[in-house]
Amino acid sequence: MLNQKTAARLSILASLLTLLLLAALHILSSEFNPAWRMVSEYANGNYTLVLSLFFAIWGISTWALAYAIWSEPKTKAGRIGLYFLIAAGVGEVMASVFDINHSLHSLASLIGIPSLAIAAVLISKSLSKEEAWFSVNKNLLLTANLTWISILLMAVSFVILIATFTQSGAEMPTDSTTVTALPAGVIGLVGWANRFLIIVYNVWVIFVARHSIKVNEKL
Repeated sequence: MLNQKTAARLSILASLLTLLLLAALHILSSEFNPAWRMVSEYANGNYTLVLSLFFAIWGISTWALAYAIWSEPKTKAGRIGLYFLIAAGVGEVMASVFDINHSLHSLASLIGIPSLAIAAVLISKSLSKEEAWFSVNKNLLLTANLTWISILLMAVSFVILIATFTQSGAEMPTDSTTVTALPAGVIGLVGWANRFLIIVYNVWVIFVARHSIKVNEKL
């Protein structure tokens, strides 16, 4: 049976591999402008398998963390956070099966994106009250709060994209795959915001998993 330390190490390894696959997609599908193209849009390129692996391994890292720290949050809110963490993994794995061209991809995003941010805040606040986590309280809460901040930044970048697209006078496309470049004056930063969110989410997972290993080594 998988023990907590092994699960934490698996979580770290899977998160690092997730970020490595994201970097690989930037190189392999360089025709997609990362400034305004969402990561899910790599499904319209030639490396859909890499994208599927990216989401699947991301889900594994999330589930492995839930297993690794299952007994650590002591508060009711922290325990609820663990279930949100599992839900986040469900959303991530769903995205590996249902790409952006499938109707269920939006549901995967609605499950995965907010669930991890909620989990991060609830779990981190609970862990911050435990003596074994006192030494990393500041960074623990910082990385947790960055998760919801990254969602806010992505939402704002979407609003800016739509607003500047409307102001440009250009016709709003119904199919994003037909757009090869943004019209002059359109501010496209949503792609970077999307990638920032992914990095932040994985940094939180790695941080919590890493300290969880240290906590278990002292037991």
